[in-house]
Amino acid sequence: MTDNSKLSYIDTGKGNQTLLFIHGFCGSHEYWSDIIAELKDEYRVIAVDLRGHGASEEIEGSFSIEDMAADIASFLDELEIGQVYMFGHSLGGYITLAFAERFPGKLSGFSLVHSTAFPDDETGKAGRLKSVEKIESEGIPAFIDGLIPKLFANSDDPNIDHTKEIGYITSEIGAIGSLHAMRNRIDRNHVLKDTQLPILLVAGEQDKVIPVEKTFSVKGSHINEVILKGSGHMGMLEAPSTLIEEIIRFVEKN
Repeated sequence: MTDNSKLSYIDTGKGNQTLLFIHGFCGSHEYWSDIIAELKDEYRVIAVDLRGHGASEEIEGSFSIEDMAADIASFLDELEIGQVYMFGHSLGGYITLAFAERFPGKLSGFSLVHSTAFPDDETGKAGRLKSVEKIESEGIPAFIDGLIPKLFANSDDPNIDHTKEIGYITSEIGAIGSLHAMRNRIDRNHVLKDTQLPILLVAGEQDKVIPVEKTFSVKGSHINEVILKGSGHMGMLEAPSTLIEEIIRFVEKN
């Protein structure tokens, strides 16, 4: 891996197509558990933990979205995996876009799930710094307790407690580094527009973090749009059956 990092991952199932899932900020591969369970009978399914998240190693010092994309490229090379369909949730979507820009030959297609090609605006950048300050002053658990309920459409969603537990094991270095990486990321709408790869854009009808219009930023015959009804920012947990159907439709169509 880049910078000698090691990514923890699961690799299951068999099939002619390989699907790679990348979780969001303060998540892990466990975000995709329901999706993986339903897809593994038809596809090879891989899900990673990003640097400083889940069971993956943390790396001292600053890093960028591009560095995280390079982690994934090195990971695929190490496992001698050819082309994959890549599905990135939120932060994972930013990484997926950077990956598609730099390593398009490694992709059969890609998907942004509750993510956007736009960079942070000034309000968003200020919010990232406030999050850094909260983590530094109060620690990861307090930060996670405040963050996770905001990601769901319903404040009493039964998935909230387990999602918090996943977040608690994120390292402070990983979380703070990721916040700076997200704050500094560039606009990649040109990737959506110019790529020859098929794209699946998935938005949550009630996503308060990344609204529908921020996800559906570019139109084109190669772009498929899906809105998950009643879902917030966590469609893989809030609407797994619908998301599974759309993933299968996307992969089989392309």
